[in-house]
Amino acid sequence: MAQMITSYALEFCDLDVYDDYVVSRIHEGITTKPEMLKVFFKLMDIHYKNKPFVYVSHRVHSFSINPAIHAESSKIPNLLGIAVVSSDPMQIEQVKMEKFFFKKDFEIFDTIEKALKWKEEILNTHKD
Repeated sequence: MAQMITSYALEFCDLDVYDDYVVSRIHEGITTKPEMLKVFFKLMDIHYKNKPFVYVSHRVHSFSINPAIHAESSKIPNLLGIAVVSSDPMQIEQVKMEKFFFKKDFEIFDTIEKALKWKEEILNTHKD
């Protein structure tokens, strides 16, 4: 993994910011909502303003997600894709449904290493 630039401990998740990707770990029992994106948008604008990046959701805890959050996330022009990291069969099924709401690249992986390899492919595909 690359060198982390900074991290944030938010009320609903922990975020680790790297040069061209961010890793999130949503806290146990949280129900994600589109309103939570305001904080996320602000932080992503600070770190990735006009710079392509990928969001990696490392799903180590049990939480609920409102899929509408992905429709809002799709509006971030420089967010090129979402990688979900989980080996939980329930999460794998959940991701199949979530993909319909995010209008860009969205994949699930069983390891962070595989997600980061995919991230490189996505970023290389979108280079000028």
